Amino acid sequence: MDARTAPRLSAETRRRQWIMIALLVAAGVVNYVDRSTLAVANHTIADEMHFAPWQMGALLSAFAWAYAVFQLPIGAVTDRLGPHLMLTAGMVFWSLAQMAAGTVQTFNQFLFARAGLGAGESPMFTAGARASVNWFPIKDRGVPLGLFNAASSLGPAIAPPLLTAIMLSFGWRAMFVAMGALGLVVAAAWWAFYRDPEQANVPQADIDAIHAGDLESTAVAGPKLWAELFAIPTTWAMMVGLFGLVYVSWLYVAWLPDYLERVRHVSTAQTGILAALPQFAGFFGGVGGGYLSDWLARRDMDPIDSRKWPTAVGLVIAGALTAVAPFIGDTYGSVAVMSLAMFFCYGAGSCSWALGASLTPPHLVATLEAVQNIGGSIGGGLAPLVTGIIVSKTGSFDIAFVVAAGASLVGAAGYGFVKNAAYARLGQGG
Repeated sequence: MDARTAPRLSAETRRRQWIMIALLVAAGVVNYVDRSTLAVANHTIADEMHFAPWQMGALLSAFAWAYAVFQLPIGAVTDRLGPHLMLTAGMVFWSLAQMAAGTVQTFNQFLFARAGLGAGESPMFTAGARASVNWFPIKDRGVPLGLFNAASSLGPAIAPPLLTAIMLSFGWRAMFVAMGALGLVVAAAWWAFYRDPEQANVPQADIDAIHAGDLESTAVAGPKLWAELFAIPTTWAMMVGLFGLVYVSWLYVAWLPDYLERVRHVSTAQTGILAALPQFAGFFGGVGGGYLSDWLARRDMDPIDSRKWPTAVGLVIAGALTAVAPFIGDTYGSVAVMSLAMFFCYGAGSCSWALGASLTPPHLVATLEAVQNIGGSIGGGLAPLVTGIIVSKTGSFDIAFVVAAGASLVGAAGYGFVKNAAYARLGQGG
């Protein structure tokens, strides 16, 4: 069945689609608020526990290294067991690790808690991408994946004012415990309400329409497929692309609150507001990127090109703005430029996840997205650590912003090398 002639989905199926997306957005917001707790409490924790900037950088990056290590196996398991089980298990695990972080007494304990958070969160975006592909046709996946990806900016946008208020009222330890408890509530909701279409009594005609135009393959997720994927240049291009995208976004997620307090001399309360603005801009960029890529796909642009080129262009603009931001003397002007950078960065992010979901057969989406996300995890691990080292050595954030801008441009170049039919022969021996 051709994707252009696929029948319209039933009203009940469309309702279920958006329930699924609402649950994913809720999980994604909690996911990113949890990641942001350490960044928001950075200055307070460093003072109380006598941590140097390099130690805070190590704590901020420990999450991403654990996240990276688990990507490949978790992606394969998600493709085999499905997003219902894997996302529930991940949310429970990361929520318990988050609560544990509120009880730590030493640097090493904190390091293990942050690594546990990264391990638990590793199924989040691969399972979310697989759920979106399970429920939406190929030319309609940009919007749901854009909304889902936008949670990665909505979470950090909500985080500074919300977490700052909790921290100032009850202390940073209570902040960690409260967020872990909220994660358990969302895990229970996902377990109770999400099902794949085949288990949700969706009419067969709707299931056929959802998968019209999908790439078909006999490949099975696992080590053999990993070897095949890594032999294809587009895989490396995707990894390099997401490396640059996540590096630049994590500069803001991990260090912006501390930058505003340390360099711009903004109060802790005001930091909670200003640090949220670039992330709110990123949310609108993420949603807009999803709509843009679907709009292009529906106007007969190739589904791959409609995701690839907006990703590359968005990263070029985000990198240029990031390079300029720290050299603007006025704090509000600098934050405004950072907000524009995040608008284009998260717009590119939505298109990049839709790109991965369009390149492969549905039953292998979590695996490819996990492989791509290894590059993103490396970027997310290096950005906090490298920034901490640069600040420790130079006493300035300026070089760190320029390095992040360079990473964004490298990411843009990576996506430019993605080939449209790169995975057409998966499982066929070539």
